Amino acid sequence: MKYKIRIKKKVARRLSKLPGDVRKLFFLLAADLQTDGPIQKSWRNFSPLGGGRYHCHLNYRYVACWTWRNHEIVIEVYYAGSREKAPY
Repeated sequence: MKYKIRIKKKVARRLSKLPGDVRKLFFLLAADLQTDGPIQKSWRNFSPLGGGRYHCHLNYRYVACWTWRNHEIVIEVYYAGSREKAPY
């Protein structure tokens, strides 16, 4: 089953400001989310945040956060950026 990935506009704008290697990691994560769903245990520091929210580290400094509602196939990425400013 393929999942639909929705990237918020704010995240899309922030992505353009991230280093190229981090951007590549983000899109690799998005591809994994699309094929395998919201549970990404193979990604570093993956953890559920509760309430259908999840996060993982793209590298030491940057993280991505996303939401998933049960029985829906849409995953919404709501944050990609510095872990110091992450909303968790």
